[in-house]
Amino acid sequence: MPIRVLSEEVASKIAAGEVVERPVSVVKELVENSIDAEAREIKVEVRQGGRRLVRVIDNGMGIPADEVELAFARHATSKIASLDDLSSIATLGFRGEALASIAAVSQLTIVTRTAEENVGTQLRLEGGRVAQRQKKGCPQGTVVTVENLFYNVPARLKFLRSEATERKHIDGLIYRYGMAYPHLRFSLLNDGRPTFQSLGSGELYDVLIKVYGLELAQQMHEVGSIEADNLKPGTSNRELVDVYGYISPPSLHRANRDYLTFFVNGRWVQDRMLSYAVSEAYHTLLPTGRYPIVVLCLELDPSQIDINVHPTKSEIRFLDSNAVFAAVQKAVRRTLVDRAAIPRMTGLPSQWSAQEMERRRRLVEVGTQAKAVGIETPSVFEFPEPVKLPPLRVLGQVAQTYIIAEGPEGLYLIDQHAAHERVLYERVMAERAKMAVTSQTLLEPLTIELPRVAGEESVGFLNQLGFDVEPFGGETYLVRAVPAMLAKGDIGQAIVEIVDELSEAGTAGAGEERALISLVCHSAVRAGQTLSVEEMRDLIRQLEGTTMPRTCPHGRPTMIHLSAAQLAREFGRG
Repeated sequence: MPIRVLSEEVASKIAAGEVVERPVSVVKELVENSIDAEAREIKVEVRQGGRRLVRVIDNGMGIPADEVELAFARHATSKIASLDDLSSIATLGFRGEALASIAAVSQLTIVTRTAEENVGTQLRLEGGRVAQRQKKGCPQGTVVTVENLFYNVPARLKFLRSEATERKHIDGLIYRYGMAYPHLRFSLLNDGRPTFQSLGSGELYDVLIKVYGLELAQQMHEVGSIEADNLKPGTSNRELVDVYGYISPPSLHRANRDYLTFFVNGRWVQDRMLSYAVSEAYHTLLPTGRYPIVVLCLELDPSQIDINVHPTKSEIRFLDSNAVFAAVQKAVRRTLVDRAAIPRMTGLPSQWSAQEMERRRRLVEVGTQAKAVGIETPSVFEFPEPVKLPPLRVLGQVAQTYIIAEGPEGLYLIDQHAAHERVLYERVMAERAKMAVTSQTLLEPLTIELPRVAGEESVGFLNQLGFDVEPFGGETYLVRAVPAMLAKGDIGQAIVEIVDELSEAGTAGAGEERALISLVCHSAVRAGQTLSVEEMRDLIRQLEGTTMPRTCPHGRPTMIHLSAAQLAREFGRG
């Protein structure tokens, strides 16, 4: 085919496909326009998962009558005027593509009025072309109604998912913007049924209750805003990265990353670097394959980010990604260290008595009522959260696996293997940082077989850990020394697993971490190993000296707590 210029109709539909991928794209663009218009209340209504209808109503500034049609022209925007403006964008929208793209693939009606006008303007477009224009009485603000999305693009229409799936995407979007802008009142109607409404109180915590429920919200830890005196010397306001929000304790986690939510200057973004920073902060605190619940807001100078990456504006670039990574990781890790709690041993809801169920229901109700009038109450299910372990007195050992200890709040069961893993992990990390890992020379060198390539690539790291490993020809290696902690373990099996972890990991850093964990796992006391009272006391003393004593490097708890109140209830004293 010869080269030709596409018609305006074809070009507009292609461009629309980049911005409007599905109904939630329409909701996103319209809600962002409402926020930019300084609306205080935003109502969203959808029918049939947004395929039949999407309506967004706001009480923002409105569009002047002589600019309504211009607003639907491609690349028409009031957000920027020159190329220089791209370096300091402070609004959610700026590309001037959203309204034109939505109108091109739907039947759209807009009703809008500014505060200076006595009457509003109604404009109807079909497939991007103006079909009707008239004056209409209406309150200040804007109402955009999008009907029959993709009615003129059947190829796109057939790729939409079920109504339930499309509705789920829209729900998630409104939840997130409710959290990003807690001072605004958001409401959502699905097929005529109210499904979400935020209070507009300005408190993120109130929105968390609406989104996740009271019980979960009460378990979340608040990440405080960075204080100016915590900044390193020489840091300017332009370089400041402010991080705040809420994160879940290590005991509260999910099976996927869907609960990781990030906002940068009020914009919901999906960023791998931010996700990785959070993962690093939770490192060794969560079980493998589990992820925390996180709602984090980042505030930084607009000149430090580039949001002109993709038409959907969901991806951004940071000018100094290392500084952002460090700020997020530090804020989350600091909160986890300060607030980490010992898991409580509690009965399942199905095991609670009717009186217990009623007591908990009434406590939750009282807490909700108190919160509504501005009274802060502790969580019904909250355990007192000491910064360190409480003083513990060893009582004995159960099944040669768990240490029984008494503390101020009742009984504690300590998993001796998990606790020793935590002690050894932090010890070897500290020794590595000082380049002084303690080694023990073997009386006779040990011969082991390793895959040629994996062995060659692993020797350097093994020697950093305190091993003395050298090639002995082919796939044979001699081990002359081992880390002191491993002297009584299965040396050969430990080395094989460390090499496997290094070779299987996707990145060098991840492989080294997994290798370290494998080392301490082989070095720690085992379940089924009898310990003397003095050995148990010594292990607990060492655990008390660690920075994260409540979880092992795999993310499992090192101990659980059975409170005195629980004991009393079980014996009929409560």
